[in-house]
Amino acid sequence: MTYIKTFILIALLSVSLEARQKVNLNFSDLQINDFIKLVAKITHKNILINYKVNGKVDLVTTTTVYDDEVLGILVSVLESKGFTIVNKGSIYEVVRSADAAKHSSRIIKPGKYAYGNTMATQTIKVEGQNVDIVAAKIRYLISKTAKLMTLKETNTLLVTDYPRNIRMIKKIIKNLTVSSEPEIKILTIEKADLKKITAQATEIAKNLFNAKVNGQSVKVLQNTDINGLILIGDTDNIKQLETIIKTLDKEQNLDEEVQIFNLKNSDAKATLATLNEIVSKQTFSDPTLKPNISASEEINAIILVGNPTVIKGLRRILDELDREKYQVYVQARIVEINKNDSQKIGIKYGIDGGIATSSGLYTFSGNFGGSAIASQAIQSIIGSGAGGALGNISQGLLLGASLDFLKKNGASKTVSNPSVLCVNNKESSIYVGKTISIATGSINATTGSTTNSFKREDIGLTLKIKPRVSSSEKVTLDVETILENVVGVDDNNQPITTKQTITTESILRHGESIIIGGLVKTYKKEDITKVPILGDIPLIGTLFTHKDLSDQQDNLLVILTPYVIDQSAQLSTLQKQLGELGKLQKEFNKKVFPIVEKNVDESKLSSTKEKKK
Repeated sequence: MTYIKTFILIALLSVSLEARQKVNLNFSDLQINDFIKLVAKITHKNILINYKVNGKVDLVTTTTVYDDEVLGILVSVLESKGFTIVNKGSIYEVVRSADAAKHSSRIIKPGKYAYGNTMATQTIKVEGQNVDIVAAKIRYLISKTAKLMTLKETNTLLVTDYPRNIRMIKKIIKNLTVSSEPEIKILTIEKADLKKITAQATEIAKNLFNAKVNGQSVKVLQNTDINGLILIGDTDNIKQLETIIKTLDKEQNLDEEVQIFNLKNSDAKATLATLNEIVSKQTFSDPTLKPNISASEEINAIILVGNPTVIKGLRRILDELDREKYQVYVQARIVEINKNDSQKIGIKYGIDGGIATSSGLYTFSGNFGGSAIASQAIQSIIGSGAGGALGNISQGLLLGASLDFLKKNGASKTVSNPSVLCVNNKESSIYVGKTISIATGSINATTGSTTNSFKREDIGLTLKIKPRVSSSEKVTLDVETILENVVGVDDNNQPITTKQTITTESILRHGESIIIGGLVKTYKKEDITKVPILGDIPLIGTLFTHKDLSDQQDNLLVILTPYVIDQSAQLSTLQKQLGELGKLQKEFNKKVFPIVEKNVDESKLSSTKEKKK
């Protein structure tokens, strides 16, 4: 028999009429297995021990306890050793704590009081709260070996734990979910703008009431049918918000908040898009400060409605957006130059760069008439300080004289001299050409007739120009040149067309020219030479006729000269100056052409004298 240092057991002094009995327990160093047997005797319960529970227990009491409390003491002792007891009907069974939830078969009906000392299972209905949120809050309160499950469909908790813990959980959930039914209040807005006051009320409700606390938040809904607000939430909070809304429901002073800005230089639709983009990226502490912006295309105006301070800032932006924009007047000269003829002229007159490419034409212009002759002629025509507004006059006169000289001698022809006024950063285009018909198909009718279908195609030169002004003296030109030609017909008698495209970007000074080349047309040319009178005699005339077939190449050059206009009033002044420049060109040509031609004649005369000697 195990030695027991101290064992004192005094069973009650008396048994009362009640079912519960009082016992006095006091022991030390008692084996746990012996304590289980003692509890079985006191409680008159059958306890099945499947595991040997090692350890001893001490219990010191100063007062008596009820016999049904002894079972709770046993549960506490076993829990400390990793065991517990479960109710299996007429017997109790000692099991491991980790497996207790699996063995528990005692179910307490919903809403009933959780009693006893062994584990039980009960469902707890959660009202007015999300069951998952509640479960997260009370999970730390359950025992280590307990089980907690949420049933989202019914917003219910399923708990397997000791009754004392279940009772505590139910009490806490009850405190968490106590709330009154939400109130619904309808307010009619009489004076203020409904959209604005809705935004204000919503923002105020967010700051006054904690939306995370159940029953504290107030929802604000807008109803345009009644021009009013629907408030849903706690009664006291609704009253507080209602007082604020009635204070805000005042007549608006539209005279101070509405401004119409008539645009002078900009398009209303494009300006509206810019302003809306700017406002959309701004953050307003009060949503009601966000202005309303609209455009009237009929009067080309921007209408601003909002807070005066915000409107003032938008007016400053509008002033900048509506500034008078730079314009660029572009003169174009489209010239077709025959390569063979231009080379002959260059050789004949001793002028370098006779080949009609963009670089060759510049060289031709630079050497035209000799630098001394050209300089002297320009000085005599222009004088001192004249023509400054038109840029490099000397370069322009030399280039113009070169083109005119080629034209005079049959080496070039002017296709077109168009001009276009471009707005800064906007594309403009020039088209020079013709429209041809191209068969697209044919239909044979039942009567035997054939109906042909055609489409019209533009064939010619298209010039697209987009200027970007960096200052009143410099401009960047984005230029796209498209040349389409008809070079023949195919076997179906359909035109064969070619297409050449040049895209370039150039930075030019005011009045400076750019030559765009590379648009080339190659073809065969037949030259016929006859002996006078004899060459025209039928049959026999062929003996006195010579045919020469040669390869020809025409270069199409596009010469662009931009003039920057920062004010519309300068356009008329520019037109006047360009007219004066045209007169200077004619005068320059009259002085230089005879000198160039005379030099050639003197050279021939000198050469003839040398041969005679």
